[in-house]
Parts: sequence; C-alpha cells; structure tokens
Amino acid sequence: MKLRISNGRVIDPASNIDGQHDVLVEDGKIIAVTERHDDFVADHTIDATDHIVCPGLIDLCARLRQPGQEHTATITSETHAAIAGGITSLVIPPDSDPIIDSPAVIELIEDEAKKANRAMILTIGALTQNLKGELLTEMAALKAAGCVGVSNGLSEIKNSVIQRRAMEYTATLDLTLFINAADPWLQNQGCVHEGTVSARLGLAGIPETAETIAVAKSLLLIEQTGVRAHFQNISTGRAVTMIADAQSRGLNVTADVSAHHLHLCEHDIGNFDSLSHVIPPLRTIRDREQLQQGLRDGVITAISSNHQPLAKDAKLGPFAETSPGISGLETLLPLSLKLVNDEELNLNQAIASLTNQPANILGIEAGQLKIGSQADICIINPNADNECQPNDFVSAGKNSPFAGWFFNNEVSHTIYGGKLVFSRN
Repeated sequence: MKLRISNGRVIDPASNIDGQHDVLVEDGKIIAVTERHDDFVADHTIDATDHIVCPGLIDLCARLRQPGQEHTATITSETHAAIAGGITSLVIPPDSDPIIDSPAVIELIEDEAKKANRAMILTIGALTQNLKGELLTEMAALKAAGCVGVSNGLSEIKNSVIQRRAMEYTATLDLTLFINAADPWLQNQGCVHEGTVSARLGLAGIPETAETIAVAKSLLLIEQTGVRAHFQNISTGRAVTMIADAQSRGLNVTADVSAHHLHLCEHDIGNFDSLSHVIPPLRTIRDREQLQQGLRDGVITAISSNHQPLAKDAKLGPFAETSPGISGLETLLPLSLKLVNDEELNLNQAIASLTNQPANILGIEAGQLKIGSQADICIINPNADNECQPNDFVSAGKNSPFAGWFFNNEVSHTIYGGKLVFSRN
C-alpha cells in the first residue's frame, strides 16, 4: 500500500526534523519526508493537519503476561493496547513463565507476536538460569535467537563473583546488560518508600539505599569489566547523580525512568491506595524533581511504561498484600507529553525519550523516520482534552492510579510496518 500522511507537524529528533511535511510510505518503508511530492499517488491519505507525526514509540519495559499468565493478559491484548498508545516496539523482561533463558522461549514469544502482527516484540534474555543468580545462561545462544540484551530481572545476584563473571561474559558477546538496581536485604518485605508516609501508615519501607547501594556496586563492576549497561526504572535522585558521575568518567551506562515516577510521589499513596503500589516504590517529591532534572540533563535518556497489567483482585486487600504494578501502555505518551505542558521538558526532548533514544539503547534501527526505514509511525492529536478512564483501557489490565487525570494529547493513528493498525476515527 502507498500511504501519504499529509500536512502534519513532523518531529523526528534523530534527523533533526521539526516542521510541516508530508510523510510518504510505500511497501512498508518510508520513501520521503517532504514539503511537496505531487508525483506520488497514494492508495490512502491521512490528513494530519494540526497533528504531530513522529516515529512509533519504543517501550523499554513491558510485561505482557504471556507466556505463563494468559489469564491476566496476552500478547494479542497488550499489543492492541500498545498501538492504541502509539507504541510500535516493546521490550519484554526475562521474568515471564517460563523464564526467557533458552532460544525455545524466544521462539514461542516471536510466534505469538507474528500472529498478533501489531507491534514488534523484543526480548531480554535471562542472565542466569531461572534467574536464580547461580549458573550463567547460554548468552551466545540467546543473542543468536534475537535477544537485545540480558538481565536478571528483579532478582539480585547475591554472589559478587558470579555477578562479575556474568558481566565479563556479557561484555565479550557485546550484549547490553539491563539492571534493576535493588539490594534484596535492604528492600526486604518493604512496599513503600521508607520515610514519613511509611511511618504514618505503618507500612514496611524500602530505603533509598536499597537502590543506591545496588547502583554503586554495579557501577564498580561495570568499570572493572567494561560491560555496556543500562539501568532500568531508577527511582531516586541520588541514583541519577551516581549515574551522571559514571557517565562523566566515560563509563558506557544509560538509564531510563518510568512515566509514573515522573508524576507521582510517596504522598500519592494517600490512605493505602493500592493502585499506587509499585516496585521500585514512589519516592519523595525531591526525588521526582531530580528524576525530571535527569531527563533534562540527558543523564536519563528514555521514559518507559514499566507496564504490568494485573487482574482486578490483585489490587484488593491490605496494601502490603496487593500486587505491585501499573498498567502503563496507554498512559506512557500522555504522561510524557504532560511534562511538556508542565514545562519540565520541551517537545523534542519528550519525543526523543520515547523514540530514537530508546532505539539507541537497544542498538536497533527504529525510532526514526529516515528514508528506507520501516514505516513505524505515531500520529498525535495535541488538542484532545481527554479524561483518563482506566476501565476503558484496551489493555486487559485496568490497574492505574491516573483515573480522572486530564490529558490533552492522544494517539489518533498508529502505523506499523507501513500498515495502519490503529485509528481512533
């Protein structure tokens, strides 16, 4: 199909494009980004007047619950939600069931993704077998099967010697190590940030040091082994400072933050609101401000959804006994662009943190509108005036603390591989 997207404000941070252009698509590829091209006869035209046209979004952390928890959500249901949010590429952490520690599991996920055919699913392989932190996986085989990196998920490797050997092996294979920094002993059974709110509510707290000690340990081993590393879902301002210092010393480290940590803080728990129960926990107002500053400074280069769809009963019961997590695919873009409305980021910074900068972390050809690249495109209505209603989410997970929030940005169309896969009209 020949597709023309006309009269939109095209923003492609990777190519330094920001202006009114037509985007022309043929055979699933972008063939031109131009002001005029009268010779091109389109089979279908999308009028993007007063809309923003940008690359399809890339989400660095989304749990789709398949394989293993299909009763909660599936690749089909969650890729449908992803394209409703303008996301055309999603990265799955290794802690599915079965764990992504063999090529067979990767093939299973790829088969389901091809059946859905709505978005690209990328996998992160397990660093250790069954994520137990004891025996290393066959990372070379995982890389050959298509993994974009390796991680031990939310499970800490307690033995520092094994952690060092894992980093060395990862480095020799030129793989990216994805790190969720949390000291298991300090985190213990905590469920909220350790501070005034946890004390008032009588809930077990997770101190800032649970993250910062793990970051410090990882950075020292990264410096020793030379591995390329990415910190996922950081939550503290102190971690931002530590990562900034490592970057200034030439360490090959990057970081992302979840969209909800950029807007919420420990006070949003209110009186035991389990919808705000997340791991890592919502931190202080100061931490939130420092995370936003980290984005402005380029220390943090990507915003993720940290999407975790849950069954309704998973958020019922006493706060500490509820499951942590937020259904975030459909609020990733609105929350990121709300930072622009709040003058915390400019529009190009926000879009870059959702497109080409995540692509750079993954080392993939995506997140851009370069001629010849796959036509993954998001079209945004910046004047939508939309109230967030989680019960209307396309995702099987309705667990979101953002009910009643008003956003003035929403996705109108999503194109994946040159095919129109979502239209709000």
